[in-house]
Amino acid sequence: MPSLLRTLTSWAAGLDLADVPDRVVELAGSQILSQLAAIRAGLAHPLGGRLVRAYGPPRQADPRQAACVLAALGSWLNLDDTAYAGHLGNSTVAVPLAYAGPRELDGRRLLAAVIAANECAARITAAATLGPLRGQSALHTHLAGGVAGRLRCEDAPPDRWTDALSLAFSSPPWPVMHAFLGGDAKLFNAFTPVRMAMDSCDAAAAGLGGPEDVLEHPDGFLSRFATVPLPEVLTRGLGERWHTETLSFKVRPGGPGVDAAVDCAVRLHPQLPGDWLERLDRIDVDASVYTVHVGERSGRYAEGPGAALSSLLLAVPYCVATALLTGDLTVADFQEPAVRDPRRWELAARVRLRHDARLTRALFDSTAPFGEALREAGPRAVDWLGQLGGARLAELLDPAGTPAVDFADAVKRTPAHVTVGLTGGAVHRAEQDVPVGGNGPDTRARHGELMRHKYLTHGGSPATADAWADLAKLSAPEVARLVAASLPRVPAPR
Repeated sequence: MPSLLRTLTSWAAGLDLADVPDRVVELAGSQILSQLAAIRAGLAHPLGGRLVRAYGPPRQADPRQAACVLAALGSWLNLDDTAYAGHLGNSTVAVPLAYAGPRELDGRRLLAAVIAANECAARITAAATLGPLRGQSALHTHLAGGVAGRLRCEDAPPDRWTDALSLAFSSPPWPVMHAFLGGDAKLFNAFTPVRMAMDSCDAAAAGLGGPEDVLEHPDGFLSRFATVPLPEVLTRGLGERWHTETLSFKVRPGGPGVDAAVDCAVRLHPQLPGDWLERLDRIDVDASVYTVHVGERSGRYAEGPGAALSSLLLAVPYCVATALLTGDLTVADFQEPAVRDPRRWELAARVRLRHDARLTRALFDSTAPFGEALREAGPRAVDWLGQLGGARLAELLDPAGTPAVDFADAVKRTPAHVTVGLTGGAVHRAEQDVPVGGNGPDTRARHGELMRHKYLTHGGSPATADAWADLAKLSAPEVARLVAASLPRVPAPR
């Protein structure tokens, strides 16, 4: 019987765009445009210039190095999109973009590479989602995304996929969260695993390999990286259960846990009276355990103007305070002079983040970030939930929940309620169930429009955005020119 890895790679290596539903192809097209916007934003930030000085620009002769730079630039402002499971595009889009020109990919082959990489990376990440590492801290996502993205571009045979992934997962990276939240190390959360993926591809091409049961073996990857391993999701519903269909698109910087609360604050901003700061009594953010957990962990690092960017992006008080004051949350809010604005920090200090069990139940009932994994695990999930937020969390699970047959109706609920109370009794309140851009009916209906706006917001041209909408029709030379036009050759002026 073939290993799970061999089954997955044999399917992905042979994936043709004609086998993919149109709605999934369209989501992948929006994902590419979204990731390009994230890369442009990362390049324009001061830290982007430092990264480029160290490793070169996103457009360079060696596609392996270009892939690493693209991965890093797109990841660290949290403008990268998420799925069940993982922050995929930092490898699944970045690597195919780097190889599109050198491998002379037309639009259909580029889309097929992104989708194949998504499906491999999301499934492997989902198998370990009920563990200590999730989101951007799950660096192993990009081992899979990097290998699959490159080898699909190269039309490599399935055996090479299996060899490269078995090598990549022989030494998967594990981040030190103190460095991740307390300094600039977050710049490497995608760079390093993508580089490992490129090395693994080179090694496999030279004839090296590893055990093909490296994922599910009792002493393999899942035994170390998952509290509750879910090896069955690696191959469940291949060609029917499209993880690409679970994509949530980021419309603003900041960790996914802050999105719904920021949406609420943006809506409240125009409703508040001119003297609301003088009359302020309280700001309450009620949220699920997901948002509270991230907020508490980052809060130890995001305590004032000197906070590292990586912690600010996850800090609910800073993000909500900024959105209430300005009516938005932008990349400029995570650099000087904004990060030294005393009004933001004074207001952030008055934000109270509170757990609401009803919102956690809604979180668990959704597909992402880990509701589907909880249904896969069933009773086995209890221990992991205890580690996340205490034994009582298990009481919020629906005992009748079963895994989804497909993800056509997937949804990502990370709900939040924001209340601004003023002296004299006036109360202003907003609620958000699915964040703007989050996986669900609204995003399925207008993801193209949302991502076009995101791309234009970060300096892309309307003509280039329109060209990406026709990607499946483009020839290889047209794709090469479009990628070049979408990626600035040098950093923006400092």
